[in-house]
Amino acid sequence: SILSKDWEINFLQCYPNGFLKYTDLCNILQLTAAAHAELGGISFRDMQEFNQAWVLSRMRVEINRLPKWRDAITVKTWINSLENSRSIRCLEMYIGDEKIIGCETFWAVFNTLTRRPENLALAHEHFQKFPQRATLSPFSKIDFQLNMIPVANHKVKLSDLDIVNHVNSVKYLEWCLDIIDCDVIQNQKIESFEMNYLKELSLHDEVKMSQKKKENFVTFSIQKDEKANFALQIILKK
Repeated sequence: SILSKDWEINFLQCYPNGFLKYTDLCNILQLTAAAHAELGGISFRDMQEFNQAWVLSRMRVEINRLPKWRDAITVKTWINSLENSRSIRCLEMYIGDEKIIGCETFWAVFNTLTRRPENLALAHEHFQKFPQRATLSPFSKIDFQLNMIPVANHKVKLSDLDIVNHVNSVKYLEWCLDIIDCDVIQNQKIESFEMNYLKELSLHDEVKMSQKKKENFVTFSIQKDEKANFALQIILKK
């Protein structure tokens, strides 16, 4: 019940500086999680028999350093908890024996017809659960209610959607990183980031994006009709 999967970073996944994009980092982590779920019989294909899917609720990523083009990496993943409709999954990324990234994800079971959470219909007792965590800090409360400054608007396009027919989790991060100072990205100044998915977005939805900077924290919120759909908190290296 611990999966290790090897990847090689290709040029399509990299920024101009040759380092892995933060969005593609999240894609690799989620693809590894999906492979583990597939092996255990709780993948998207398995769950669709009951009109169910896993949707990401929270994600925390702590970065020691980013891999770069042509690096061979290994991602390890395991389930920390899985009860009823919720699960915490841990992931770690390695180059050789060096852990370079830790990630924890919080998932919910979602009915793709009713668009509501519900208990997992598939058996999952065969998955071994492991108490160890992959990040130094737990999920935190993101303060995105006060002193936020509007910075952009976005209308959801077809390219933003995934197989569950809502905005893919990585797209929210992409929208925010397209706004942040390029120097932060080009010089790998992100120490950690945490995302909170609050409400799904669909095709043609129009949203407002807001930002707040305080010390080494950068916070983003995405709202539709004044109601929060997503929050992101980035901690920069001092």
